[in-house]
Amino acid sequence: MSKGFQEYFSTNKSTWDTKVSIHAASEFYDVKSFKEGRSSLAKFELEALGDVSGKSLLHLQCHFGQDTLSWSRMGAECTGIDISDKGIHLAKELAKELRLKANFHCCNVLDTSDQVKEKFDIVFTSYGVIGWLPDLKPWGQVIAERLKPGGIFYMVEFHPIVWMFDYLEEVPRMKYGYHQKEAIYEEYQGTYADMNSSMISKEYGWNHGLGEVVSALSQAGLTIEYLKEYDQSPYNVFPNMIKNNDGMFETKDKLYPILFAIKAFK
Repeated sequence: MSKGFQEYFSTNKSTWDTKVSIHAASEFYDVKSFKEGRSSLAKFELEALGDVSGKSLLHLQCHFGQDTLSWSRMGAECTGIDISDKGIHLAKELAKELRLKANFHCCNVLDTSDQVKEKFDIVFTSYGVIGWLPDLKPWGQVIAERLKPGGIFYMVEFHPIVWMFDYLEEVPRMKYGYHQKEAIYEEYQGTYADMNSSMISKEYGWNHGLGEVVSALSQAGLTIEYLKEYDQSPYNVFPNMIKNNDGMFETKDKLYPILFAIKAFK
């Protein structure tokens, strides 16, 4: 784990522990339809990874395991990692209830190799993950350590440009630096899955530009197959987004990308 950041990680862990029950009851995560067979995966990751049947898959920062278990339903042999004890507890409960074979471990993603020793065909992570990490170099190293030779890493994530805005103001304004190294602290009522919740989210985050992300992976020994950028998102999590004909969400003016995706191999 990155030294000197334990207080930040502890605050974030406490917030995510509180979020679990709220998210599990939210329309956003719609656990009822998930239990009935709905996949929580979006088109980008499904198209990128294709047939995962029989492949071992490590899901980093898995929250309470819906995506992990969706990959499991598709035949992958899955392991999920998350910092929240309550998230991992619920993930295990869902796996048991749905009779899906998946392993889950609670730890900071940077400590994954302390908990998991096997190597995987696929390492996967998605949507709102790297902003919780102060330094991406050890993150890249963890990914490389856990991949088999020839294994695939795939991530789809919100674009660093969207994190330059302060969304707590009535009208979002560009406030944070693209290359900002200092932690960004936010405290607000609610959570992205239920803004009407009474919980107080206390969160420390860090901005990471695309160059930093690519370099962390390549310096760890991965070969980048592609970097893609998208002006749409499967999730309506930013203000004033519009639903398009494909059921995706985009900004009215499309001035900047909303997502990026990287596929790499070892």
